[in-house]
Amino acid sequence: QVHMVESGGGLVQAGGSLRLSCAPSERTFSTYSMGWFRQAPGKEREFVARISWSTGIIYHADSVKGRFTISGDSAKNTAYLQMNSLNAEDAAVYYCAAKKSRYAAWDYWGQGTQVTVSS
Repeated sequence: QVHMVESGGGLVQAGGSLRLSCAPSERTFSTYSMGWFRQAPGKEREFVARISWSTGIIYHADSVKGRFTISGDSAKNTAYLQMNSLNAEDAAVYYCAAKKSRYAAWDYWGQGTQVTVSS
């Protein structure tokens, strides 16, 4: 079963930056769209950003607009999440997900990578 593989999480000071990466476990696995979600302790998983390869459309949640940027390399089937000006509210496990078509569900998920923000 194909799954997503995240990397790049870690500990950062408030105001700092991190860059997350994500790719499918099988490099030849094609996707329509890739996205990032996050889940903080005691909270529900929430959408962060997504990118659609065929249209080039990107979308960010209001809570991260202006601070986070999703990008990707369609040739490498890899998505990135550049996170700047991190604060305590950004601390969470960040998950990468993918879908195979525009109206499909986010069926492919990674194990998550921890982002910790220290004050």
